[in-house]
Amino acid sequence: MKKLALLTLGFLITFSISAQDKRLKNIDKELNKILEETKAAGFAVAVVEGDKIIYSKGFGFRDYENKIPVDANTLFAIGSSTKAFTSSLLGLLRDEEKLTFDDNPRQHIPELEFYNDNLNNNIIIKDLMRHSTGIPRHDGSWYYFPSHDKDSLLMRLKHQEPFTGIRQQWYYNNFGFLAQGVITERITGKSWENNLKEHFFEPLEMSRTNATIAEMKTASNASFGYEVKNNLIKKMDYYDIAGMSPAGSINSSVNDMGKWLIAWLNDGKYKEKDIIPSNYLNEAISSQMVVSSNTPDDKFPNIHFGNYGYGWFLQSYKGHYRVDHGGNIDGFSANVAFFPTDNIGIVVLANQNGSPIPSLVRNTIADRMIDEAQTDWLGRYIENKAKGKKAQEDAQENSETSFVKNTKPSHINVDYTGSYYNEGYGKFDIYAENDSLFSKLNGNKIYLNHYHYDVFEMIDVSEGKVDTTQYGKSIKMTFLTNETGDISEGKIKIEPTVDAISFKRTPNTIDVDAKTLEMYTGTYDISGTEIKAYIKNDVLFLFVKGQPEYEQIATSKHKFSFKTLEGFKVEFLESEDGTIHAIKMFQPNGTFVANRKK
Repeated sequence: MKKLALLTLGFLITFSISAQDKRLKNIDKELNKILEETKAAGFAVAVVEGDKIIYSKGFGFRDYENKIPVDANTLFAIGSSTKAFTSSLLGLLRDEEKLTFDDNPRQHIPELEFYNDNLNNNIIIKDLMRHSTGIPRHDGSWYYFPSHDKDSLLMRLKHQEPFTGIRQQWYYNNFGFLAQGVITERITGKSWENNLKEHFFEPLEMSRTNATIAEMKTASNASFGYEVKNNLIKKMDYYDIAGMSPAGSINSSVNDMGKWLIAWLNDGKYKEKDIIPSNYLNEAISSQMVVSSNTPDDKFPNIHFGNYGYGWFLQSYKGHYRVDHGGNIDGFSANVAFFPTDNIGIVVLANQNGSPIPSLVRNTIADRMIDEAQTDWLGRYIENKAKGKKAQEDAQENSETSFVKNTKPSHINVDYTGSYYNEGYGKFDIYAENDSLFSKLNGNKIYLNHYHYDVFEMIDVSEGKVDTTQYGKSIKMTFLTNETGDISEGKIKIEPTVDAISFKRTPNTIDVDAKTLEMYTGTYDISGTEIKAYIKNDVLFLFVKGQPEYEQIATSKHKFSFKTLEGFKVEFLESEDGTIHAIKMFQPNGTFVANRKK
């Protein structure tokens, strides 16, 4: 039955606006081939010319399991195609003289801090809009540690290290678009989501479009997201982008997104209504930052330059000026594109994770609409896919790995457990289950598979099973020890442009009742120096004359760590009769034993 479903997938079509234009003759057949070859659940496409949607259709299924078809009104997550909406809100505010793009963002968000004074003093709003801050993506910060509070999420920027100077290099950064959304909220006193509805969704009659996963889940005719694993189409959970919403949370249909493109093709107007200020529109689709300075592909010498405007990528496609932006979020891929001088727009929304469909469909249709020689984009994709697979196999066969056989971790499992925290990212726990170590990131269970020495691989656990296909390929966590030999931190190479991100470890604590705490109280002596142990407010403290009192945190039976001193811990030693007779002190400069005074 599964094979039959895959065979019939490519030929199920739901009509919305039929293709009458001769330029799109037999286009359905080509799009069905793309659907079949990419093994996607479904997608939808709309073509705009001037102020009209001239073609819109759905292909495949929005609910693959129940074979419910996609149509032109089906909702998909559009991911980063959201960004043009966010920057356009700032275009409206500039038109109202409520900001300039040369403003420092801290003028509008006073508590905002960046990693250093150079960034604090010299970043301007325009840098946020065109990805020129010099700060890398740090996407793990919001993806694995989401928050619905935009303001608190934005405060993580203070701890995120730049990799180059301001305006020295283009580098994609979602936090810059979060900041734009927060600026909009501060100036208007309204949420980013409500600003979208008021200024874009309602005047453009985008009646089905929303900006939260909660709305997506309750909407009619909404697609599920899918991925292809082992040549099978598998459903993915919706990803709640939460507070990072200004960078990519909009859910829409191709019919609604077609109206958005109409405004961009008509000097910011829709049905005679002013939607986007024309001076902003022209600036947004003009080169603000060079993305890539590579020379053209030998096979396509007339596809060249790659720049960025405000929330839009800019390219020359076969000699025609193209403006577009893709979008990818769990289970969904998108591309929204238009050719200003050709008066043509194309939007493609797919319910496939990391899908080639949006670019394949866009290019296939674009060749017809701009009257250029038709490239066999699907054939090129198939060819490149085969080459890529072969290259990957060769690389694996010839690769030299740094893996060292027959090593063991330096500690037992329980010594790695605890909370791990980084101010620019967030906190996660590592815990022991049976004879293995596990964690959870954004609700997803992670198995820590020992790689070598104190390096562990972070492997996904799906439906209760460890994904063994990730062995040797997954991101790794390296554990470090402090002077006393305890595991003190874990480092993860989660952002490729900077050093591994360090997560400081706090050992797990246990509750100790008052009766047990009383066992430890008293005076202990080591070479004439007295150490007093006493209880205050149901908490154990240690005190040495001339020093502050040190609060103790119970980590296991008879064992405590100093709350305020890294690398200091104690163990109360128990006699055969069950009484405490000494304290063993573990310090960076050595281990000492203090005997209890009678």
